[in-house]
Amino acid sequence: MKEISLDLKNLNTVFPENFSQEQIAKGKTLFLKKLSEDAHRFYGGKIQTAPKAGVFGFNWFNVWYTPGVSRISTTIRDNNDASFELSNRGNLVGVVSDSTRVLGDGDCTPPGGLGVMEGKAFLMKYLGGVDAVALCVDSRDKNGKNDPEKIIDFVKMCQHSFGAINLEDISQPNCYKVLDTLREECDIPVWHDDAQGTACVTLAGLINALKLAKKSIGDVKIVHLGAGASNSTIARVNIAAGVNPENMIMFDINGALTKDRKDFEQDERYYHQWELCQKTNPKGIIDFAEAMKGADVLIALSKPGPDTVKSEWIHSMADKSIVFTCANPVPEIYPYAAKEAGAFIVATGRGDFPNQVNNSLGFPGILKGALMVRAKKVTDEMAIAAAYSLADYAEARGINPENIVPTMDEAAVFPTEAADVAMQAIKDGVARNIISREEAFEWAKKDIEYSRNMAKTLVDEGYINEPPNAILQDALKWAIEEVA
Repeated sequence: MKEISLDLKNLNTVFPENFSQEQIAKGKTLFLKKLSEDAHRFYGGKIQTAPKAGVFGFNWFNVWYTPGVSRISTTIRDNNDASFELSNRGNLVGVVSDSTRVLGDGDCTPPGGLGVMEGKAFLMKYLGGVDAVALCVDSRDKNGKNDPEKIIDFVKMCQHSFGAINLEDISQPNCYKVLDTLREECDIPVWHDDAQGTACVTLAGLINALKLAKKSIGDVKIVHLGAGASNSTIARVNIAAGVNPENMIMFDINGALTKDRKDFEQDERYYHQWELCQKTNPKGIIDFAEAMKGADVLIALSKPGPDTVKSEWIHSMADKSIVFTCANPVPEIYPYAAKEAGAFIVATGRGDFPNQVNNSLGFPGILKGALMVRAKKVTDEMAIAAAYSLADYAEARGINPENIVPTMDEAAVFPTEAADVAMQAIKDGVARNIISREEAFEWAKKDIEYSRNMAKTLVDEGYINEPPNAILQDALKWAIEEVA
């Protein structure tokens, strides 16, 4: 068995030479899952609390705590906004979830979401210079039914400790009510990353894919597979960015979204989907295969698995077709199969394939931008501004069909995105703190460099140890044996 490197850059070459592309794709998925479990167990999770102030002598305890800290309490009492400057609140995000829809695994029970929520906190710190804490809550009532009001009440009660709230992995339709209520009733930004965040990065990828295909956003025919929180928000944001809703057809598990969908019309919890039923698919097409004929773009966030989208559907699309299959953890069709079927550009939500259209490119910079100007909310216009920021950054350094968006290791993209979001927040009138774009960029750049340098120092100085090589090799061996 070949040796796998610690940086995992040789992941595509460590599987047996006789493995097919499908076996390699499956093997990588299994390897990453097994390595994740073993590495999390080795480290005991991936986030810790560390002080940002020094202890230069015994009496500094009396500065950071009593009696000195009494001055902080009374100052904030008299001016609550001082909490953004005198505590970590101004750079702190609460990552809130009831863990009812974790990735593609469904309801994982409240603590089952901790791995993902800690992951969001990890990425916020490393990529955006933002501190975050995972808050997995039990939203079940006495009958065991998940109650959105419990999440709403929880966030409203704890909002005074945070500069922003990131909602995550809340099942529909509860996620719509939770987000829309909290956006209006909280004094800090509350956003649903599965919705606005995914929409932002998807739009960024679409912008550049259309440039390469030489197609206009206002003319393309788009098919959406899946109509949950992510894809319905993608559709809404894309329409705001210039997509003609009459050229859009959406499907969920029960079929096409049309004006005849009584389930959406009669259930007010699905008002976002009902709005799309009225705006899109004017011809009332109900067959997915028919909808795919001549389509320019497929955006799928639906059932994980490589057979969800058929090769023949891709083959029937228009010339230079664009295929986004972003189900996690396994895309609806593997990129190699979509390419073989004729797709010009293929994107997924995974970093081990080209064109990772993943909200990890969005939320660190967007939330940093919102925090710097102390925004009251994250508007759709801020998400669209972030999308164009990402797309423009990638175009400036060069794009091609295998590289349409920035990657997470391009550090400069995040302060750029944060600055553009901050400026849009000011333009939208939701900012409390008015700063220039240059100030925003330098502020974000400094904080992000601090976070990255701190993480590197902890590794270099031995406070964070490298995982044993045996963990990597055992995970690879297990994956090979499972797929063979």
